[in-house]
Amino acid sequence: MIQEKDIARLRSAMGFALRSGAQACRLTLSETTSDMVGTLNGEVDKVSHCFDRSVSVCLFVDGKYGAFSTNRLDDMDSFLVTAIGMTRLLSEDAFRKLPARERVCSGAVDGNELALCDSSYVNVSPSDRMDFALKASVWGAEGENFKLVSEEGEYSDSCSDFVVMDSDGTFCRQKETSFEYGVEVTVEDGKGEKYSGYWWTASPFLADFSAAGIGREALRRASSSIGAARVAGGRYNMVVTGDAASRLLSPVLDALNGFSIQQNNSFLCGSLGRRVFSEALTVIDDCHRKGESGSRLFDSEGVATAPVPVIENGTVRRYFLGTYIAGKLGMDPTVDECSRARVCPWPEDGMDRDAVMRKVGRGILVTGFNGGNSNSSTGDFSYGVEGFYFENGTIVTPVSGMLVTGNFIDLFKSVAAIGSDARKCMSRLVPTMAFENVDFIGE
Repeated sequence: MIQEKDIARLRSAMGFALRSGAQACRLTLSETTSDMVGTLNGEVDKVSHCFDRSVSVCLFVDGKYGAFSTNRLDDMDSFLVTAIGMTRLLSEDAFRKLPARERVCSGAVDGNELALCDSSYVNVSPSDRMDFALKASVWGAEGENFKLVSEEGEYSDSCSDFVVMDSDGTFCRQKETSFEYGVEVTVEDGKGEKYSGYWWTASPFLADFSAAGIGREALRRASSSIGAARVAGGRYNMVVTGDAASRLLSPVLDALNGFSIQQNNSFLCGSLGRRVFSEALTVIDDCHRKGESGSRLFDSEGVATAPVPVIENGTVRRYFLGTYIAGKLGMDPTVDECSRARVCPWPEDGMDRDAVMRKVGRGILVTGFNGGNSNSSTGDFSYGVEGFYFENGTIVTPVSGMLVTGNFIDLFKSVAAIGSDARKCMSRLVPTMAFENVDFIGE
């Protein structure tokens, strides 16, 4: 954890920067401690311990801007002298400035206002970590139609602490702990064909963390692909589980990033205030959810976040605009990223994956994507899919060798249903989603 003496050093360094010719300065100190235990086929395979510290320095000197980083706090003065000298060699940039004081967060002082830091983290011992990893192993498990041929598991935990301060008086802090376990298994059927499955869990709190059942779910996902059939290409309804649907939402959120907009490298340029997607689609930056990873009270500039609609009933309500990019675009600044995206259920709450499948009747259930790409300028995409063909809301057969293609705007115009089964351990709260008449390339 960051110590008071470290914060005092930052304040001293900021004062030195101002006395040495900088008109403004922002300093960000980040510290992370992490431990990992990896297992291979039921035995400990690797162990690691890591401590990372970095200081990000943003200097505003005579209308010019420079960004630098170091991992040393004990020699900041000489570092700053060099950095200020280098900044003076750069071109002037009128849009570089600190955020307006009234936009800055004032309620993140002790760092745990969002209850994301578990005090029990310090009591986790190396032997505890090995026990967590080994007890979660399912090595030796057997199935009627497969044998388990490999298992790679990884338990990890971490504690992060970061502070943002600037010469206008900004001071923001956030602490966060995380406990995670993930496992990938490979099974072999009677014909010698191999299939893989992966599953994971995570929590900021040790008391809420349990790796039990994670290996079994990975086994289920691997073995359920046995006997995959090749299905003819065409247009199908597509149901995407929440963990996979997050990959479809990410390019949409990236396209709302101010830098992409400013560089004209976004398929959502000019979309602000316009209904672009289905009225069924509402995405909220639900960034103040206590006890859930990804929640933030402030962004990288120290600007206060707020729970707001990003997309509301298909209408784009927000670009993510830091102070600099907003100035370049001549627009009002917001925050620099979406902290905790939450896709709202539609048309009713309480639907899980199976309920969404029953609603659309027939189609392809996508449980994962394997490879593919998307174009950030046009929104076109093509992904390999893992999943199942279903009829009357019931899975008929696993599928193989299929590609889904299309355009993100067209895809999110065709929303047929949105569930309410998002997993809290995901960085984005994306539930099962269904889309109508999606193009698949098959056999």
